[in-house]
Amino acid sequence: MSKETINSKEWFIIDAQEAVLGRLASKVASILKGKHKPTYQPHQDNGDYIVVINAKNVNVTGNKLNDKIYYKHTGYIGNMKKTPLSVALEKDASFVIKNAVKGMLPKNPLGREMIKKLKIYNDADHNHHAQKPIKLEVK
Repeated sequence: MSKETINSKEWFIIDAQEAVLGRLASKVASILKGKHKPTYQPHQDNGDYIVVINAKNVNVTGNKLNDKIYYKHTGYIGNMKKTPLSVALEKDASFVIKNAVKGMLPKNPLGREMIKKLKIYNDADHNHHAQKPIKLEVK
Protein backbone atom coordinates (compact mmCIF):
# COMPACT_ATOMS: atom_id res chain seq x y z
CA MET A 1 0.00 0.00 0.00
CA SER A 2 1.16 3.49 -0.77
CA LYS A 3 1.36 6.33 1.71
CA GLU A 4 -1.34 8.25 -0.20
CA THR A 5 -3.79 5.35 0.24
CA ILE A 6 -3.15 5.13 3.97
CA ASN A 7 -3.31 8.87 4.61
CA SER A 8 -6.39 9.59 2.49
CA LYS A 9 -9.01 11.32 4.62
CA GLU A 10 -12.70 11.34 3.74
CA TRP A 11 -15.45 13.60 5.03
CA PHE A 12 -18.64 12.23 6.57
CA ILE A 13 -21.77 14.05 7.67
CA ILE A 14 -24.08 12.83 10.43
CA ASP A 15 -27.48 14.30 11.18
CA ALA A 16 -28.03 14.25 14.96
CA GLN A 17 -31.77 14.86 14.56
CA GLU A 18 -33.44 12.52 17.10
CA ALA A 19 -30.20 10.51 17.53
CA VAL A 20 -29.31 9.09 20.94
CA LEU A 21 -26.24 10.83 22.38
CA GLY A 22 -24.24 7.74 23.38
CA ARG A 23 -24.83 5.86 20.13
CA LEU A 24 -23.93 8.96 18.14
CA ALA A 25 -20.76 9.55 20.15
CA SER A 26 -19.54 5.95 19.84
CA LYS A 27 -20.08 5.96 16.05
CA VAL A 28 -18.25 9.30 15.69
CA ALA A 29 -15.35 8.18 17.91
CA SER A 30 -14.93 4.98 15.92
CA ILE A 31 -14.70 6.90 12.64
CA LEU A 32 -12.34 9.51 14.11
CA LYS A 33 -10.04 6.67 15.21
CA GLY A 34 -10.22 5.01 11.79
CA LYS A 35 -11.55 1.68 13.03
CA HIS A 36 -13.79 1.37 9.96
CA LYS A 37 -10.74 1.11 7.67
CA PRO A 38 -8.72 -2.05 6.98
CA THR A 39 -5.53 -0.02 7.56
CA TYR A 40 -6.39 0.71 11.22
CA GLN A 41 -3.41 0.95 13.54
CA PRO A 42 -3.90 1.99 17.19
CA HIS A 43 -0.80 4.19 17.15
CA GLN A 44 -1.68 6.06 13.91
CA ASP A 45 -4.31 8.64 13.07
CA ASN A 46 -6.06 6.97 10.12
CA GLY A 47 -9.47 8.45 10.93
CA ASP A 48 -11.67 10.66 8.79
CA TYR A 49 -13.32 14.04 9.25
CA ILE A 50 -16.85 14.19 10.64
CA VAL A 51 -19.44 16.97 10.41
CA VAL A 52 -22.34 16.67 12.88
CA ILE A 53 -25.39 18.84 12.12
CA ASN A 54 -28.56 19.52 14.15
CA ALA A 55 -26.70 18.97 17.42
CA LYS A 56 -29.39 20.80 19.39
CA ASN A 57 -31.90 18.01 18.60
CA VAL A 58 -29.92 15.14 20.11
CA ASN A 59 -31.80 12.84 22.52
CA VAL A 60 -30.80 11.06 25.70
CA THR A 61 -32.43 8.02 27.28
CA GLY A 62 -33.61 7.52 30.82
CA ASN A 63 -33.47 10.34 33.36
CA LYS A 64 -30.11 11.72 32.19
CA LEU A 65 -31.47 15.21 31.48
CA ASN A 66 -31.75 15.76 35.24
CA ASP A 67 -29.22 13.28 36.65
CA LYS A 68 -26.14 13.88 34.45
CA ILE A 69 -24.09 16.81 35.71
CA TYR A 70 -21.03 18.47 34.17
CA TYR A 71 -18.49 19.77 36.69
CA LYS A 72 -16.07 22.66 36.19
CA HIS A 73 -13.67 24.03 38.77
CA THR A 74 -12.50 27.62 38.45
CA GLY A 75 -9.35 27.09 40.48
CA TYR A 76 -10.58 29.03 43.51
CA ILE A 77 -11.61 27.39 46.77
CA GLY A 78 -15.29 26.48 46.78
CA ASN A 79 -15.87 27.46 43.15
CA MET A 80 -17.06 24.15 41.72
CA LYS A 81 -19.62 24.91 39.02
CA LYS A 82 -22.30 22.29 38.32
CA THR A 83 -24.34 22.24 35.13
CA PRO A 84 -27.07 19.65 34.47
CA LEU A 85 -27.34 18.13 31.00
CA SER A 86 -30.64 19.89 30.29
CA VAL A 87 -29.05 23.33 30.83
CA ALA A 88 -25.93 22.38 28.85
CA LEU A 89 -28.08 21.29 25.88
CA GLU A 90 -29.96 24.60 25.89
CA LYS A 91 -26.80 26.66 26.27
CA ASP A 92 -24.54 24.88 23.73
CA ALA A 93 -25.42 21.41 22.44
CA SER A 94 -22.14 21.10 20.55
CA PHE A 95 -20.28 21.02 23.90
CA VAL A 96 -22.31 18.00 25.01
CA ILE A 97 -21.53 15.99 21.86
CA LYS A 98 -17.86 17.01 21.80
CA ASN A 99 -17.45 16.07 25.46
CA ALA A 100 -19.06 12.66 24.90
CA VAL A 101 -16.84 11.91 21.90
CA LYS A 102 -13.70 13.21 23.61
CA GLY A 103 -14.27 10.77 26.47
CA MET A 104 -14.17 7.87 23.99
CA LEU A 105 -10.87 8.88 22.38
CA PRO A 106 -7.34 8.18 23.67
CA LYS A 107 -6.11 10.47 26.45
CA ASN A 108 -2.82 11.40 24.75
CA PRO A 109 -1.52 13.66 21.95
CA LEU A 110 -3.02 11.30 19.35
CA GLY A 111 -6.50 11.75 20.85
CA ARG A 112 -6.08 15.53 20.88
CA GLU A 113 -5.30 15.43 17.14
CA MET A 114 -8.31 13.19 16.47
CA ILE A 115 -10.82 15.52 18.16
CA LYS A 116 -9.73 18.36 15.85
CA LYS A 117 -11.28 16.47 12.93
CA LEU A 118 -14.75 16.76 14.49
CA LYS A 119 -16.91 19.68 13.33
CA ILE A 120 -20.21 20.20 15.18
CA TYR A 121 -23.02 22.59 14.20
CA ASN A 122 -26.21 23.23 16.18
CA ASP A 123 -28.22 23.87 12.99
CA ALA A 124 -28.40 22.21 9.58
CA ASP A 125 -26.08 24.88 8.10
CA HIS A 126 -22.41 24.02 7.73
CA ASN A 127 -19.42 25.32 5.75
CA HIS A 128 -18.14 22.00 4.40
CA HIS A 129 -20.09 21.58 1.15
CA ALA A 130 -16.86 21.81 -0.88
CA GLN A 131 -15.52 18.64 0.77
CA LYS A 132 -18.58 16.69 -0.48
CA PRO A 133 -19.24 14.80 2.77
CA ILE A 134 -20.77 11.33 2.63
CA LYS A 135 -23.99 10.96 4.62
CA LEU A 136 -23.97 8.41 7.47
CA GLU A 137 -26.91 7.11 9.46
CA VAL A 138 -26.88 6.60 13.23
CA LYS A 139 -29.42 4.13 14.55
